[in-house]
Amino acid sequence: MSDETLFTKIINGDIPADILFEDEHCICIKDIHPQAPTHVLVIPRKPLPRLCDATQEDKVLLGHLMLQVGEIARKLGIDEAFRVVINNGAGAGQQVFHLHLHILGNKTFDEGSLGMH
Repeated sequence: MSDETLFTKIINGDIPADILFEDEHCICIKDIHPQAPTHVLVIPRKPLPRLCDATQEDKVLLGHLMLQVGEIARKLGIDEAFRVVINNGAGAGQQVFHLHLHILGNKTFDEGSLGMH
C-alpha cells in the first residue's frame, strides 16, 4: 500500500489536475472544492506533511512558495486583494497531509470570517 498523498500523485502525474503553474519546486492547481471564485493551491514538490514539520533546511523552499503566491496572484489578476491560508493539522481543517497554500480571491473577506477581531 502506498503512503503517497493525493498531491504527490498529482505531482507524479498519476492523477489528473488543472495545473496552472509549475516549476522545479512547486505546482499550482485549481482547488476542486473552491471556497472563493478564485481558489488555487500552491503545493511544494517536497512532501512536507504540515507547515510545522518544516525545518531550517526548508527555509529556501518556504520563501519560494511565498514568492510564487505573489506571482500567481498577479497572473490571476487578484494581486490587489487575496487571502493566503495554510491549514496545519486536522484540527485546523487540513485534509491532505502534504503542505499546501490556499490562494483565495475575487471575494470580499472581512475580519469576522476568520474569527479575528
